[in-house]
Amino acid sequence: MSRISDLAALASRRVGRSFTVDGPEGYDELWAWSIDDLGGFWSLVAEHLGWSLPGPALAEERMPGAVWFPGARLNYAAAVLGATAADRPGAEVAVVGVTEEGEPEEITWDELRGRVAGVAAMLRELGVGKGDRVVGFLPNTPDAIVALLATASLGAVWSVCGMDYAASAARARFGQLDPVVLVHAQDYLHGGRRHDRRAVVDEIVADLPSLRAVVDVDSPQWADACAREAAFEPVEVAFDHPLWVLFSSGTTGRPKGIVHGHGGAALEQAKVAAYHFDLGPGERLLWYTTPSWMMWNFLVGALLTGASVVTYDGSPARPGPDGLWQLASRLGVTALGMSPGYVAACQKAGVGPRDHDLAALRRVGISGSTFPASSHEQLQAEVGEHVQICSISGGTDVVSAFVGAVPGLPVWPGELSRPCLGVALDAFDPAGAPVRGEVGELVVTRPMPSMPLCFWGDDDGARYRDAYFGTFPGVWRHGDWITVTPYGSVIIHGRSDATLNRNGIRMGSGDIYEPVEALPQVREALVIGVEEGDGGYWMPLFVVLADGVELDDALREQICSAVRTHASPRHVPDEVIAAPGIPHTRTGKKLEVPVKKVLAGQDLGGAYDPGSVDDPALLDWYATVGAARRG
Repeated sequence: MSRISDLAALASRRVGRSFTVDGPEGYDELWAWSIDDLGGFWSLVAEHLGWSLPGPALAEERMPGAVWFPGARLNYAAAVLGATAADRPGAEVAVVGVTEEGEPEEITWDELRGRVAGVAAMLRELGVGKGDRVVGFLPNTPDAIVALLATASLGAVWSVCGMDYAASAARARFGQLDPVVLVHAQDYLHGGRRHDRRAVVDEIVADLPSLRAVVDVDSPQWADACAREAAFEPVEVAFDHPLWVLFSSGTTGRPKGIVHGHGGAALEQAKVAAYHFDLGPGERLLWYTTPSWMMWNFLVGALLTGASVVTYDGSPARPGPDGLWQLASRLGVTALGMSPGYVAACQKAGVGPRDHDLAALRRVGISGSTFPASSHEQLQAEVGEHVQICSISGGTDVVSAFVGAVPGLPVWPGELSRPCLGVALDAFDPAGAPVRGEVGELVVTRPMPSMPLCFWGDDDGARYRDAYFGTFPGVWRHGDWITVTPYGSVIIHGRSDATLNRNGIRMGSGDIYEPVEALPQVREALVIGVEEGDGGYWMPLFVVLADGVELDDALREQICSAVRTHASPRHVPDEVIAAPGIPHTRTGKKLEVPVKKVLAGQDLGGAYDPGSVDDPALLDWYATVGAARRG
C-alpha cells in the first residue's frame, strides 16, 4: 500500500468518510477535503508521521501571517533524526555521499546522529545559540547535511551557497545575515577536476565582520567534532521559529532572504516526500542539485520520512552523458530527480536509462523548468510503464511543491497530474476570477504551513506583501502562468513576469522551447517579448546551435515550422538569431527577465549581481543586439 493510500484510510476513520486514491476522482475528493479543512488535514498529517503537535493546527487564517500550531514545540533536526535514537533504525544507511572520485561513503542513522551531535557541541562551544546565523559555503556532500542539522538542533538559523558562487554572490546573501560562523570546504569536484576555492573563502571571510569563527570541513577540527562523543540535545523551538534563510536568484534585484520555520518546512517537505513521492524506510532518493537550490533542502527533507538520500558532488555528465543513470543503477536508487535539460541532453546523445540496470527505480522526478511532452514520452518508453515520471512545480518561496504527481494516478505528457494535498491552487484571470482550460495566474487561495515567515530584513513586511499579495489581496500570486485542464491536471507555461503578450494574447515560452529544443541542430533556445517605443512588439528567438551547425534560411524555416506546427502561427518568432550562449541563474534557470531588460535598453545597474549568473558576459552580447535593433 502506498503511503498516500494509508493516509487516506486514516482520514476515512477520523472524518467518517470513505476516501480512496484509486483514481483521479478519489484523489480529488481527498484533495478537496485537505483544502476545505486545513486544520484537520495538517493535524492528520502530523499524526500519520508520528509527530506530536498539539492543536489548534490553524489558529489564525490570514495571508500573509497565518498562525500554525501555536502550542507546538519541536525541532527540525529532531524530526529528521528522531527524538530518541530508537526512532530510527540505527544500523541502516541514512546518507550516501558520492563524488566523481573514489567509493561511496555510507553513513548510518546512528553515525549521522553522532556527527550532528558532535558538530552541534562544537558550535555551542563557539558561542552559537538560538537565533544566531550559521552559513555554509559547501558542495553537495554529507558534511553540508550535518552542518544544517547541527545548526538547526541549536535553534540557530542556517543558510548556504554552493561553491560555484563567486565571492560577490555569496556576500550579497550572507552579508544580509550577520552570521557568527562560516562552515566551508576547500574545493568542489566538477567535470573531472577539483576547483580550488580557498581564495574565494578568504574573500568571503574578509567581507563578513560579524564572524566569530570559521570552520573548514576538510580540517582536523571538523573531523574531531564529527567523531566526538556527545549527546544529541535538540533545542525545542516554536513551530514558526526560523530554521533557514533561502535566497532568490538575485538576477532581478537584491537577493531576497526567504525565512522558513521549523514546523512549516518539516510538515510540507514530509508531505510531498511521503505522499507524492511515496518515500519512506527502504527507499532511496538521489536528486541532482546543489546546496544553493531549494531541491537540496527537499533532498534533506526526504530524511523526515525515514528514507535514505544520496548526495553527489560532481557533474551529472561524468563519466559520460548518462552519469546520473549510471549512479542510480550503482546505488539502487528508488527515486531519481533531474532537470528537463538533463533529460534532453541524454536523449540527444542517444544514451539514457535503457543502458542501465534500474530494477530498484520506481519514480523519476523532474523539476527546474517546463518538461516537454516529447521528452516525457521518450523517457517513459525508456524507463518502462512501471516507473512513474513525477514532474513537480513549486519554488524556493515555499520550499515545497504546489503541484505534482500522485502515486497510482495517470501522468499526461507535458502536464502535472494534480495540485498537491493541502495546496488550494487555482488559476486566476486578470480580474481575479478562476479560469479553466485557459492560461491564468498560478494562485494559492488558502495558507500553506511553509509559506515564508518573512523576508530577512523586511521589518515592515512591505517587500513580502508586494512580492506575493500585491496583485490579489489576501491571495498568493506565485508568478507562473498555468492552465488547469478540464480533467484536473495542470500545465505550466513559464513565468508570468516574462510572459509573451503579442497583440493582447498571452503565450508561454515553454510552448516554443519544446519543439525548438527537440531539433537536433539546436542545443538551447531563448524567446523574449520586447515592448518597443513605437508601440510595436518584437519577439526574437535566440538559439544556441549544436557543434558544426550554421543558421541558414533552411534551418530558420525549419525552426519556425516546428513552432507553427507544435504551438500556433502566433507563436512563430519575428526573428531567429544565433547566440553564443544563454545566461542562466546558478540553479540553471534561463534569465528571461534580465535579457528582456537589456534588449529594451534598460540598465540593470545595482539591481543585478553578476555573481548570480553562470556567464555574465553574455548579457553584454544581448545588450549589443538590443542596441542594434533600436538603431
